[in-house]
Amino acid sequence: MKESMTSFDIAAAISELSNFIKGSRIGKIYQLNYKILLLKLRNPSGETIQLLIEAGKRIHITKYDFEKPKKPPSFCMALRKHLENGIVEDVSQYDFERISELLIRHGGQKYRLIAELFDEGNIILVGPENKILHALTYRRMKDRNILRGEDFKYPPQRGRDLRHLSPEEIRKIKGFGQIDIVRALTRFLGVGGLYAEEILLRSEIDKNKPCSSLTDDEVSALSKNIMDLISQIERWKPCVFIDENGAWVDVAPFPLKKYSGLNVMEMETFNEALDEYYARSMLKGKVEKSKSIYEKEIASLKRILNEQEENLKELTDKVKVYRQIGDKIYSHLYELDFLINRVMNERRNGKKWDEISEVILKEKENSIAPSIYFMSLNPKMLTLQVSIDGQVFDLNLKKSAQENAADYYEMAKKIGDKIRGLEKAIEQTKERIEKVKAEEAEKEVAAPTRIPVRKRRNWYEKFRWFLSSEGFLVIGGKDAATNEILIKRYTEPHDVVFHADIPGSPFVVIKTKGKTPEKTINEAAQFTASYSRAWKEGFRTMDVYWVKPEQVSKTPPSGEYLPRGSFMIYGAKNYVRNVTLEIAIGVKRENDAFRVIGGPLEAISKQTNIFVKIAPGNESSGKLAKNIRKALAEISSPEERAEILKIPIEEIQAFIPLGRGSISSS
Repeated sequence: MKESMTSFDIAAAISELSNFIKGSRIGKIYQLNYKILLLKLRNPSGETIQLLIEAGKRIHITKYDFEKPKKPPSFCMALRKHLENGIVEDVSQYDFERISELLIRHGGQKYRLIAELFDEGNIILVGPENKILHALTYRRMKDRNILRGEDFKYPPQRGRDLRHLSPEEIRKIKGFGQIDIVRALTRFLGVGGLYAEEILLRSEIDKNKPCSSLTDDEVSALSKNIMDLISQIERWKPCVFIDENGAWVDVAPFPLKKYSGLNVMEMETFNEALDEYYARSMLKGKVEKSKSIYEKEIASLKRILNEQEENLKELTDKVKVYRQIGDKIYSHLYELDFLINRVMNERRNGKKWDEISEVILKEKENSIAPSIYFMSLNPKMLTLQVSIDGQVFDLNLKKSAQENAADYYEMAKKIGDKIRGLEKAIEQTKERIEKVKAEEAEKEVAAPTRIPVRKRRNWYEKFRWFLSSEGFLVIGGKDAATNEILIKRYTEPHDVVFHADIPGSPFVVIKTKGKTPEKTINEAAQFTASYSRAWKEGFRTMDVYWVKPEQVSKTPPSGEYLPRGSFMIYGAKNYVRNVTLEIAIGVKRENDAFRVIGGPLEAISKQTNIFVKIAPGNESSGKLAKNIRKALAEISSPEERAEILKIPIEEIQAFIPLGRGSISSS
């Protein structure tokens, strides 16, 4: 798969980006890892656009939602300081090189964010005076330095700017002599092997042909096809090239003759094609990395298992041998005792070891028992080596034959104890191998088949909310700030406003559209009670009241003060008594993905069959969210289960009132 964008790719992507992001305001800037930046932009139409820049590789718009680090690196913080809330005035490619530039106006100053998309790459922030303010990587080089405070210099030109290349300059290619034309084009134009080969294929020139043997017609064909490729950048027809196995081989801004044998999938924009291509590449890399980790662990465990099994065989053989020796000693107890005593008696009588051995060996030659069992003596170890029925073993001369047999049986017993421990260890290793295999299989099932697409948030999603069983939108504050915003900015005269009869309650609003939704009133009351402090206090029921918006005022009685998020209620309150504190949390399929929803049981059960109920309890939100996810997976189909288990815990936690609770069995 393609690793990094070519100069043609960058030209096409930048051409599109000029239309997409010029005039956009920079919102948040994230550094996803050491090399990847994500810029959240809002274009003049109010649309949010995510621009992804990876040093040494790529620049394109992305629709995907990437995990962001909790603590931004210092480089990211520096970019935020200088660029956030700035306006993108221009986006360009430097001299058809693999270098992109964003020109950003911020606070009356103009900055350039330069991305070098070749080799290891770099991202450099250049200030109004062409001074380097910050860089992803600082380094000294023979032709330039990337150091803070120094003037920014572009790297030496790697090739010609094809957009301004004349036919006369192309004829100079013949001056490369015997060098293959494909290598000469790569050096001369700096376009990389892919497009050098494409130019030659379109020109019908053998890529191995020496430059000096090019004809005038072939040089003219080269010139024509180079210009044709350049013109195609402006009238792009983005393509993804796919092989017979369905693998994505490459992506290009227009069809390539080099890939004429592959399947072609056309895309609406080249930025979209790049986004899809690199998303697949990232997922493939993650899966392969994860697989490699598991394979290494399994290989290591198998080596351990092999050593354990070899050790077991060795010990089992030893036990067998020691028992056989013990049995042999007992079956020849009298003869062996006679030999031991004879050796020791003759030694006590002053005979030398060699003399004793010599006498016994002569008797052995004459087949005199029990000398026939004799093999040798070891004076240093005080042992007698014998051989019975081909089994050779040592006897301790300081012990009787019976004591020697007992020693061998004892050694067999001790090794038997080791064997039992080793057998247990082998079982544990086998279990560990199976567990790792199961984890790998589970990881493959749970592995994301795609990077999550960034969800477009509706205006009410900054609050707590649900759709009632009658189809009405019900919105609740999350805290004092959102209570204030909800009442002041989003409450209309025909809405209904709820509050629990306890301090620490959210304000909840039904968007009635001028109707009287009776079922929704009860559902909104339960929603209000459940997300109030009553949940934290462990109450099972709570009284809730509702009023009209004109009864809600920010004006306190004379001499009193209303803190942020608090309001005065004037006039009669309409009570809903003994409201049960209970919330249903479930999942609902939207746009080929599951979305977590939460609210009163009647409302949630109308939208999905996959839900669980929770009530006040002492289980922490993290643990409870995991149990909820598991419960949702268990009541879903096998096809849905893996997808539900991939839902981030945080999405479920967001619906748990005041951070605690328990799954309700009622």
